[in-house]
Amino acid sequence: MFFFRMIFRSFSRQFKRRLLIAVTVCLSATVSVAMLGVVFDVGDKLNAELSTYGSNITVQPKADAVVNDLYNTGGDANSNASGTSESDPTTFLKESDAPKIKTIFWAFNITNFAPELNIHADVNCASESVDSSSCKASGVPIVGTWFAKTLHMDSGESTVAGMNGMRSWWKLDGSWPKDDSAQGLIGTTLASKLGVTKGDTVTLYKTTVDGSRNKQRITITGIYDSGDSDNNAMYIPSSTAQVLANLPDSIDKIEVKALTTPDNDLARKASKNPNALTQDEWETWYCTAYPSSIAYQIEEVIPGSVAKQVRQVAALQGDVLQKTQAVMVLMTVLSLVAAAIAVANLMAASIGERGSELALLKAIGATDGAVSRLMLAETAVISLVGAIVGALLGSGVAQIVGHVVFGSGITMRPMVFVLVFVLLTLTVLIASFSSIRSILGLKPAEVLHGR
Repeated sequence: MFFFRMIFRSFSRQFKRRLLIAVTVCLSATVSVAMLGVVFDVGDKLNAELSTYGSNITVQPKADAVVNDLYNTGGDANSNASGTSESDPTTFLKESDAPKIKTIFWAFNITNFAPELNIHADVNCASESVDSSSCKASGVPIVGTWFAKTLHMDSGESTVAGMNGMRSWWKLDGSWPKDDSAQGLIGTTLASKLGVTKGDTVTLYKTTVDGSRNKQRITITGIYDSGDSDNNAMYIPSSTAQVLANLPDSIDKIEVKALTTPDNDLARKASKNPNALTQDEWETWYCTAYPSSIAYQIEEVIPGSVAKQVRQVAALQGDVLQKTQAVMVLMTVLSLVAAAIAVANLMAASIGERGSELALLKAIGATDGAVSRLMLAETAVISLVGAIVGALLGSGVAQIVGHVVFGSGITMRPMVFVLVFVLLTLTVLIASFSSIRSILGLKPAEVLHGR
C-alpha cells in the first residue's frame, strides 16, 4: 500500500514535467504510427499510382520474343506504336485468348490490359474540309486495340479493358473511339502533318499478304498527345485493323497493367529459371504477386506466348517504394531518438528536484530497487497515456496522408500498433537508464543535509 500511495503522491506533484513527458511520448507515437502505417500499406498505393503511367508486363508471340532477345529490339511497351519497327508482324497471338489473362491466380491484381495489332498503312484524307492532294502519308503506324471493351467472363463477372485506362496520361482533344467501330484516334504529330482535326474522315489503304488492296474509312474522334514518338501513330479498334490487314482474330502484343510486389532475390532467381526453385521456393514465388510470377501465369493461359515485365517500370516501382519506405522509417527512428532524449532530460530534471523526497524514501528503508520501480512505474503510466493518445492521433494522420497523397485511406494493421508500443517501451527504458543510475547514486545522509 505504501508503494501505491507514493505513486499517487508523485502524480499530484511536478504536473508540468509529467505533462511534458506525456506530450513527448504522444508526439513520438503519432509520428511512428502514421509513418509505419503508411510504410506497411504504401506498396499497393505506390504500385497503383505508378501503374497509371503504363503497362508493366508485355505479352508477345514466342517467336517474336526470341528475336527481340537476340537483337535487343522492342524493349519498351510502346515500341511498335511509336514506329521504331517499319515492318509488320509475322507471328501472332489470338485476340480471343486475351481475356484469359483475367483467369490466372492473380487475376484481381490485373487492373487493365489491352491487345494490340501493330501494322502500317497508307493514309489519304477523305474530308471536304481538307485538301486530299496534300493530305497523304505512307507507312503510318496503325495500332488496332481495345479502348473500353466490356468482357463477360465465364465466372459471371464483367470487366472493362482497353487503352482508355492504359493511357491515362495522354492529353486528349476529343473523345475515345467506340470499340468495333470505324472510329479512331490520331497523334498530334501525324494530325499536324496531314492537316486533319477531330471529326474529319481519313481513308486507310493496306496491301495484305495475299496481294489484295484493302481500304477502310476512319472517322477521327480525337487527337492525342502522348508526349513521345507515339504521336506519329493512329489507334483504331482491333476488329477494324484485322479486317484492314486481313488478319482475323490476330494480335501481336498485349500490354498488361498489374499491381505487383517489388522483386527480391527469390523473384530474380525465378525470373532466370523457375525450374531451379525448390518446392518451397516455388510455392512462395508462385503465390506472391511478383512481376515474374504473374508473367509466368499469363504464359500458362495464353498458348504460344512469352510474357515479360517491363524492366524500367518494375525497377522504378521497386526503387520508389524502397526510397519512400526508407524516408518514413528514418522519420520514425528520429522521432524515437528525440523522444528518448527528451524523456531522459525530463526524468533527470525531475530526479534533481525530487532528490530530497527520494533520499527520504531510502532513509526510511526503501531499497534502491523500490525507488527505481517507483520512478519507472510513474514514467510508464504517463508514457502509456501518451502512447495511447498518440496511436489514435497517428491513425488519423495516416488517413490524412493517404487521402492527400494517394487519394485513398491507409489500412492500419494491428502489427503497426504492436511494433510502435514495443519500440516506445524500449525507448522509455533506455531513456530511464541514466536516471535510474542517478537514483542508485543518491546518498540519503548527504542529500538530507543539503550537501
